[in-house]
Amino acid sequence: MDYEMKFSGRLSALRQRKDISARELSLSLGMNAGYINRIEQGKALPTMKIFFMICRSLEVTPMEFFNFEISRPAEIRKLDAYLCHLNERQFADVSGIVTDLSRLNRGHR
Repeated sequence: MDYEMKFSGRLSALRQRKDISARELSLSLGMNAGYINRIEQGKALPTMKIFFMICRSLEVTPMEFFNFEISRPAEIRKLDAYLCHLNERQFADVSGIVTDLSRLNRGHR
């Protein structure tokens, strides 16, 4: 898969997760109503300036945008902030819960 297709798919996935229509996002960027649709269809790519505006609108960092393996970057960033404030025992407990849940999910695929 080429990078343009990955970019288009990632933009669409993050936008839908945020529950923003392509039209709404386009207009919030000051672009024409079909701008984001054109990007998601692989017919256009944004400028760097617009890309950074897209990231801000979707509440993801550019690095998170390109981390295609993470489907919920904003939520993971929030959890990371919470984890930083846990003591060692609390962190170990949370880590155990997450590990168990991950194993359960792999078993149900």
